[in-house]
Amino acid sequence: MDGNGRWATKRGLPRVAGHRAGAEAVRKAMRAAADAGVEVLTIYAFSSENWRRSDDEIADLTGLMRFYLERELKTLEKEKVRLQLIGHPEAFGSELGQRLQKAVERTAANTRLTLNIALNYGSRAELTAAAKRLAVLAKAGEIDPEGIDEQAMAAGLQTAGLPDLDLLIRTSGELRLSNFLLWQAAYAELVFLDILWPDFDEAAFNDALAAYAGRQRRFGGR
Repeated sequence: MDGNGRWATKRGLPRVAGHRAGAEAVRKAMRAAADAGVEVLTIYAFSSENWRRSDDEIADLTGLMRFYLERELKTLEKEKVRLQLIGHPEAFGSELGQRLQKAVERTAANTRLTLNIALNYGSRAELTAAAKRLAVLAKAGEIDPEGIDEQAMAAGLQTAGLPDLDLLIRTSGELRLSNFLLWQAAYAELVFLDILWPDFDEAAFNDALAAYAGRQRRFGGR
């Protein structure tokens, strides 16, 4: 989800206003995904590289997460959406971490849509941790190194139990993956949009789904 800051700058607004508008776009995307029968929607809310931003902007983002978590929890329950987290959200402090965990627990039985939020997430760090886990198990003699395969690697990722990506959407005209779900997106269809994330709505989501539906997925075959 890219372009919150540029959206605000174009309107002469502070960056936090762009993040507020971006949070509203998340709500629209979530509802559009649920209505379309999407099983899992993963949103890249805060990358491990975003800590390079100013302290004020990080504080604003943390405050917004707390505000929208409180406001949207009832919506998640009403819409039967299950909240799941990847990354390391504990870096935002114990108070917010406890609120997030409470929301995960309260929505655990919901089955209409899984909303998977990546917070303080980086795919390279995730892959490194999974490789270290396998190395520790192999060193302890609990697994045979020769038996390590793609399934063993995937089982150590934070997305274990979730399907691989079918469709990856990036907004604001940026044409890169930015350390997002690199393993899981191996055969994802990519859609790059020029619109800024706060302008992403149900129509844009459905257009992306239509583009995906029109592609032929060969997975390396002919």
